[in-house]
Amino acid sequence: MFFFRDVIGHDNLKRSLIATVQSGNIAHAQLFSGIAGIGKYALAMAYARYIHCTHRGEDDACGECPSCQQYNALSHADLHFVFPMIKNKDKKKLHCEDYRREWCEFISKSSYFGLDQWLQSINAENKQALIYSEESEEIWRKMTLKSYSSPYKIMIIWLPERMNIECANKLLKLFEEPYPNSIFLLVSNSPDELLPTIKSRVQQISMQALSLDTIASTLQASYGLTEMDARAVSHLSGGSFLKAYESITLNEENKQFFDMFVQLMRLSYARRIKELKSWSEDSAELGRERLKRFLSYCNRMIRENYIYNLAQPELNYMTAEEAQFSTRFAPFINERNVQQIVEILGSAENDIGQNANAKIVLFDLSIKLILLLKN
Repeated sequence: MFFFRDVIGHDNLKRSLIATVQSGNIAHAQLFSGIAGIGKYALAMAYARYIHCTHRGEDDACGECPSCQQYNALSHADLHFVFPMIKNKDKKKLHCEDYRREWCEFISKSSYFGLDQWLQSINAENKQALIYSEESEEIWRKMTLKSYSSPYKIMIIWLPERMNIECANKLLKLFEEPYPNSIFLLVSNSPDELLPTIKSRVQQISMQALSLDTIASTLQASYGLTEMDARAVSHLSGGSFLKAYESITLNEENKQFFDMFVQLMRLSYARRIKELKSWSEDSAELGRERLKRFLSYCNRMIRENYIYNLAQPELNYMTAEEAQFSTRFAPFINERNVQQIVEILGSAENDIGQNANAKIVLFDLSIKLILLLKN
């Protein structure tokens, strides 16, 4: 696990990273960015393993040296992890180090994961995960310590956009004037949400979405899908292997979101205010993180229905059930309302993320949809 050979695609980038190690020209702070589920974290881990490996091959770590053995157990003393977390009620877990055992268990199960899976694994319930200001002190402490078994100390920061402002500001000097042989690998899904002052201090590595052929061939080889099924799944993935994997494993949440979307649109079109109020109250029970995912799903479905009107199936990325619903719903999404609907869904998602009252946000959204769907 966490070898270059295990990372799907990105062959040119792998060669480029390997060359930095072989030439001794490793940037002290690097930002791996791109959409979720394309292997950014897996690549950062493979890169860290290769840097620490004492018997490197031409294209990968050896897998056998003491350093690699420690990577196999995720116990390397000079490898540090930072990630979004929640503070538990009794305040016994205030730093990422307090979650290290859970984190190592989590990433050992799969190289491709998202924030939702991580929150579920630690039973975060409705709480939002952040990288808190206290973490900056831990980061400074760890990176100022003398390395144990390697010339390099490496810290991998997953989703740095989840750092609160105070934490981010405290790290600026560390990124600008790093301690000798310290390396920061930042892995971000939303680099635009990072402070500009942080982005200006790191080497940016933009990772592209995976090709549909790459995803399809991996699904065939690893999960035994037929060529036709693999291509259908890859078409829906949007270049994310995580999305492709989720579509062939657990579709329960997507099915729930689809049912909620259909109910919302039907009730809004029929102007059934009382039932929309009940829908808003029930939906608010999902919790903030799941509600944000639902509203993002709604936004995607609105765009897909708008494109559906073009009668070019190759441009649509919907399941059969979604497409069947769109045969009746798509005519109501047109140039007169699509932009406004997308905007109110985006605003609702942002409001939920800012801790607004979910019931009020959803009911307000449904009232606005009543007017727009009649347009």
